[in-house]
Amino acid sequence: MTTLTSKYGPWGVIAGGSDGVGAAFAHALAARGMNVVLVARRAPVLAAFADEVRARHGVEVRTVVLDLAGAQAMADLERATADLEIGLFVYNAGGDDSSAAFLDKDLHTHLNLVHRNCASVLEAAYRFGAPMVARGRGAMVLVTSGAAWAGGAMLAAYGATKAFDLILAEGLWAEWHTSGVEVLGLVLGATDTPSMHRVLDPVGGHAGDLADPDDVAREALDHLADGPTWIFGQKTATSGSPFGAMSRRDAVLMMSRGKAGRATTS
Repeated sequence: MTTLTSKYGPWGVIAGGSDGVGAAFAHALAARGMNVVLVARRAPVLAAFADEVRARHGVEVRTVVLDLAGAQAMADLERATADLEIGLFVYNAGGDDSSAAFLDKDLHTHLNLVHRNCASVLEAAYRFGAPMVARGRGAMVLVTSGAAWAGGAMLAAYGATKAFDLILAEGLWAEWHTSGVEVLGLVLGATDTPSMHRVLDPVGGHAGDLADPDDVAREALDHLADGPTWIFGQKTATSGSPFGAMSRRDAVLMMSRGKAGRATTS
């Protein structure tokens, strides 16, 4: 039977790997025998979660404490893992856990979001994708959002960054999939994560069902080879935008209806 480690390599990195979807990916990788590197900002939370993964799955776990919005974050992560063969990289960080209009957030907050969701994602793909392509095996999952499909109220910067991630994943897939490296742009809707609850609970929660992070991670790993895009929760997960042939203006109005932009997901 082909396993994750035999197909891609012995180690996986989860950027944003201490709770929510990132934690689910850590458990899913470890359950399939892959050692994991967990990356997050909060050292105590990260250490406690690493102990949990080791105890439950019996794999090696390394933690790297850093802020993915930092200018040196990816260079620091590359140095911290230089002795490992990274077979799978999941870039999960990038949620926006505050809901406000574009001008109601300060410029520094916007620029940090852009760096974490765009510059760091691109740099991670470059630094960690290059060895995969050279070896002829590996996989990369870029977690994006339904906010990428169209602009919307309360979503201007966040949606733009997630559109960047989606297009980057699709372009990398086009370049790398014939080299033995899988790339998956994983599009999420409303998902049961701490970030989601920080946004929605103060305004009465979410009207519909929230996706289970464990289901998200399991499905993504089962479909690594089915890129470039996998839309979790959609009947045809490899289809295009759910807005179909709708005009861009109508799509933007629908995305903005009821201030749907509160529902940032990843």
